[in-house]
Amino acid sequence: MLEIQQITKRYQRKAALDDVSLSLKTGEIFGLLGPNGAGKTTLIRVINRIIEPDHGTVRFKGDLLKQKHLIHIGYLPEERGLYKNMTVEAHAFFFGALRGMTKSDIKQALDYWLNRFDIQSWRKKRIDELSKGMAQKVQFICAVLHEPELLILDEPFSGFDPVNVELIKQELVEMKAKGKTILISTHNMRSVEEICDRVALIHQSKKIMEGRVSELQESARVGEYAVKFRGTMIAFVNALWTGFELIDKEILGDDRFVARVKMRGDNQFEDLLKVLIGTVKIEAAWEVLPSMQELFINAVSVKEEIGK
Repeated sequence: MLEIQQITKRYQRKAALDDVSLSLKTGEIFGLLGPNGAGKTTLIRVINRIIEPDHGTVRFKGDLLKQKHLIHIGYLPEERGLYKNMTVEAHAFFFGALRGMTKSDIKQALDYWLNRFDIQSWRKKRIDELSKGMAQKVQFICAVLHEPELLILDEPFSGFDPVNVELIKQELVEMKAKGKTILISTHNMRSVEEICDRVALIHQSKKIMEGRVSELQESARVGEYAVKFRGTMIAFVNALWTGFELIDKEILGDDRFVARVKMRGDNQFEDLLKVLIGTVKIEAAWEVLPSMQELFINAVSVKEEIGK
C-alpha cells in the first residue's frame, strides 16, 4: 500500500528524519512509535505532501505519491483543526468536498457515522459547544468520511477517555477487517500494542527497530513467567529452591498472590509447574513478554552504548 524509501528531512543543521524506510501492507495496522520529537509527525507530513523531503521517495500502491492520490488517504493530525463556529454537519460537508465526495455521498456517510456513534443530536451543534473529546470524535469522523484506503492517525487517542479509546480501537480493527490500511503514530506505546500488526520504533530521527509485535517480543524474551496462586508465599519460595529466582510479587488477598519468576540454568516452564504442584494451588501461569515500552528502552540503550 505504502512504500517509504530513504526519507531524509533536515531543518537547518538538525535532522528531523535520517534515511528512514518503511513499508505498509494492504489490510494491516502499523504503529509508528517513538517519543515526542523523534520525527514521527515529520514523516506523516511528508506522506501527506504537506512538506517535501530533502531526499527519498514515497510510493502509493506502486506509483510515486502525487496530489491525486490524497483523495484515497484519510488524515487525523495531532493538531486538531476544526473551526469553532462551524457545525458538525458543516465540517463534514467541508472535509468531504475536499476529498471529492458528492453532497449526497457526504450526507449518507455522515448519517452512518452519527448513528454508529449514537450522536445524531450533534449534527447542528457548533464545535465550540462540544467538549474536547466530542470534538475529537467529530474530527475522526471527518478523517474517515470518504472511506480512505489508507488512514493516517497522529496521536489519535489523546483527549479521549478510556471508553472512547476502546471505541476507536474497535473501529480501527473493523476497518482493517475490510481491507483498510492504518498507520498510527503515537508516543503512547501501550495503547497500540494490542491492535498493531507491525511497528517501527523511531528515535532521534532514525528507525531503530521494525517488525511484527509478537516477533519483536519473542526475540527479547528472557525466561520470565508469572504464576497466580493460592497458598503461602513462604511455601512458594521454598518450592523454587535453586532452579528459579523470585523477581517480584503482588498480594491479591490473604492467601492469593501473583509472583514473577525467572528461570535458572536449563529449567523450563514445565519444570516450574512440577515443583509448584502440590505445594500451592495454581490458578494461572503465563510467560511474561516485554512490552513495547521495554523493547524501546532496551533498543535505545543499546544504540547509545554502541555510539559511545
